[in-house]
Amino acid sequence: MLRQFNIIVMLFLCFVKAGPEEEQGVRYASRCEACKILATELQERLKETGKSHEMLEVGYSLDDVKPKKRTEYRRSELRLIESTENVCDRVLEYNLHKERKDSTRFAKGMSQTFKTLHGLVDKGVKVDLGIPYELWDRPPVEVTQMKAQCEDMLGNYDDVISDWYFNKQDKKTLIAHLCEDEVLAKDDRKCLQETLPAQSESDDEDYEEEKRKAKMQKTKRKGDASKNEAVNKEEL
Repeated sequence: MLRQFNIIVMLFLCFVKAGPEEEQGVRYASRCEACKILATELQERLKETGKSHEMLEVGYSLDDVKPKKRTEYRRSELRLIESTENVCDRVLEYNLHKERKDSTRFAKGMSQTFKTLHGLVDKGVKVDLGIPYELWDRPPVEVTQMKAQCEDMLGNYDDVISDWYFNKQDKKTLIAHLCEDEVLAKDDRKCLQETLPAQSESDDEDYEEEKRKAKMQKTKRKGDASKNEAVNKEEL
């Protein structure tokens, strides 16, 4: 039985490896993909830091008579600095989903490929990918290279990000201001329109699949119970 599973795994891996990434070598993230994820993660980080209503005192005063200038933290330069610091580390939370062909191949969560392989390992199937099992969930080279792109882009366009933060964030998204207006040529913006299905849709699909499996197992158990009852009656 395990031998059959091993054959299935090898066929599965051959199918997965038939994609353009493996035929042409590693396919690194495009500037569009890197910019899209940088903008997405920075906006998410700003949402996290924007919940504070703290007031800051800024500037210098030579005497105690003249008060220091006060400003809201959520509109301050300090918030921008803290939000951009290490934001590219969040890129390492992404995985490469090779079953997808567009920019959604970079997404958080385990890919369908590795979900299947981990499931087989859990069932006792020997799966050999040529790398130790403990390294399966390490960020692939495409993701680590995209992190480097993120850091480079963050340094080269810090003035653009700052302009958006102080002057334009109420008018347009960071993806529009940074990626569309500054980083990408018109013909290189396709990935900006590519999105994953809504999470609720995925959850519904997973829920329906689990219900279907549970129903099949319940039907199978009833069938087995009926067969056993019939056998017991014949023996009597």
